[in-house]
This record gives sequence, C-alpha cells and structure tokens, in this order.
Amino acid sequence: MTDHIRIRKARGKWSVRSGGAILGETTNALELSEGDLDPVIYFPRADIAMAFLDRTDKVTHCPHKGDANYYSIVNMSTVTENAVWTYENPIPAVAEIKEYLAFEKLDSVKVERL
Repeated sequence: MTDHIRIRKARGKWSVRSGGAILGETTNALELSEGDLDPVIYFPRADIAMAFLDRTDKVTHCPHKGDANYYSIVNMSTVTENAVWTYENPIPAVAEIKEYLAFEKLDSVKVERL
C-alpha cells in the first residue's frame, strides 16, 4: 500500500549545494511526503550536474517505492558517501519519481527553496 505516500510538484525554485558547489537548481522539483516523515525534495536528473555524482554499489529496498540506487557527491574539497538516492525502476504507484534524485540532509549538503 502506498496510501501514506503523497507526491506533488514542489512550489517555487529549489537548489542543492555541496562543498560550495551548486549541484543543481530547478523549478520542476517534486515533494514526496511519506507518513510522519519530513517531506523529501526530488530533483529532476536533467537539472543536476551529474559530473559531481559518483555511482556507488549501495542499494536499499523500500516496500513502498522499490529499490534505491545511490551516488556519492564528489567535489574539490570532499566526498560525501551515498548522499544521493534515486529510484530508477520505482513501483508503479510512485512512477513519477523515476529519473529524479533526492539528497540526504547533511551539514555538507544543502537543499533549499530559493
């Protein structure tokens, strides 16, 4: 059941930064709300500078979304391991998050509405 997951267009313009680098900005973000958890902003892959991301071997499974694949953020000063996840083949109920990326909320990773 995915009754407790809600996906909607995130209002406004969103950016994600790490280590001083802007990884992306978009007006096409999605906001995914799941139960009592804080909403997560998903960025279209096309709006992210993928050169900063390095695919890792990590895979996790969510019964409500499917298998998540991970990326580390690599920039001049740091590597932030497994800080980005994506559902490349999400279950049909959340198909709209395919080709989107979400970023871990960390001190070194800032996701914000502009």
